[in-house]
Amino acid sequence: MDAADLPATRYDRVLRDLARVNAVTMAPRATLRFLEAVHARDARATPWRILDVGYGQGDMLRRIARWAGQRGQRVELVGIDLNTRSAASARAATSPEMAIDWRTGDYRDLAGERWDIVLSSLVAHHMSDAERADFLTFMEGEAALGWMVNDLHRHRLAYLGYPWLARAMGVDPIVRADGQLSIARSFRRGEWTAMLARAELENAAKIVRRFPFRLCVERIR
Repeated sequence: MDAADLPATRYDRVLRDLARVNAVTMAPRATLRFLEAVHARDARATPWRILDVGYGQGDMLRRIARWAGQRGQRVELVGIDLNTRSAASARAATSPEMAIDWRTGDYRDLAGERWDIVLSSLVAHHMSDAERADFLTFMEGEAALGWMVNDLHRHRLAYLGYPWLARAMGVDPIVRADGQLSIARSFRRGEWTAMLARAELENAAKIVRRFPFRLCVERIR
């Protein structure tokens, strides 16, 4: 889906279909549960500065904006995505009242911007081992309240079942193929345990299973 020759219209359709799959598979649920836990410890009048790395069509940040509005928690929402076409798709799908800052580039360039929370969803399995290690280090160093990796759990049932779901939803073939590949490239608990140990975060972050087929890493200070 990140191929340079993929037409912009199809890229937008792929992102819209991914957002639909995220909604059906309850992708925001795990992230919102994490934010609820942070909110229980640090509800405040000053805004939380939240960074979402790899926002795609922006569906997670839109859901967070609604969640924050329901709880009276002020937020400053920023998304960063490497693909230059993501921002246009996210802006087109987002009400201007949400005032989400859609940025393009490398998340590492945003170091020092005083983030309270750093999030990602379905991004970690796309990274190399070295890139994931750098990302964990960045989040630990930059997020004042906490950080979260919302990702897939590599599971045979998910791998075999996803193509049926994708066909039933009528999503773009790229979404069908990439979704199953993402499940194959995702992790199990032991792998995350080893990654956290290498980053010296095994005593700081916890690995959490979330329904359906989510394996998340959470750090609350």
